[in-house]
Amino acid sequence: MTDASQFDPRDYPVVDAAEGYGEWAADYESTVAVGLDRPLLERLASVSWAEVGAAADLACGTGRTAEWLRARGVGAIDGVDITPQMQEQARAKNVYRSLTIADVASTGLAAAAYDLVIMALACEHLAELAPVYGEAARLLRPGGQFAIVGYHPFFLLNGKMTHYHRGDGEAVAIRSYVHLFDEHVAAGNAAALRLDEMRECVIDEAWLTSKPKWRPYLHWPVSYGMVWRKN
Repeated sequence: MTDASQFDPRDYPVVDAAEGYGEWAADYESTVAVGLDRPLLERLASVSWAEVGAAADLACGTGRTAEWLRARGVGAIDGVDITPQMQEQARAKNVYRSLTIADVASTGLAAAAYDLVIMALACEHLAELAPVYGEAARLLRPGGQFAIVGYHPFFLLNGKMTHYHRGDGEAVAIRSYVHLFDEHVAAGNAAALRLDEMRECVIDEAWLTSKPKWRPYLHWPVSYGMVWRKN
């Protein structure tokens, strides 16, 4: 684990995830780059979405991921997030069975109750990976899967931390950490999870249709997806 702010030359003020996403919540969906997660979710071939009876959506945010899951036939979805402002947006979508304010590493959800645990665009804000992998393993039924979509460490190492703009236009970065893929492997192995699949998303022309200002990063790897299975 390495604090990504040391690589960022932009000198933005840095806030923790709870504060940052609380401030960003109102216009998060209109400004987040959909290419970070949607292309990867579409490419994950090892998950039979329609066969998922119950899913836990960790760091659920505004409910974007749950909307995607419901559209693909996923049954009951329980959301967990530390940010009340984001959960207000999620609750309005009416896609969750329950919503809980809690840390992703200590959700309070029932053990061995889920076919799928999913977490999108949150790993980079965790100082340590092992606790969330352990919690995912606790939540999963035998044979259940843990799907992760994260911001690529390549971007963080090149000084591109997740950031948003306040109402007055000030740019603010959200505290992020560089986790190399061997850290994921170590955390997954420690939690007795087996890696089923891994994908990486590279910015291409199709990606740029939603975020044309990212053209200077054409051909950069921008995000990744992993699917782990509980043995």
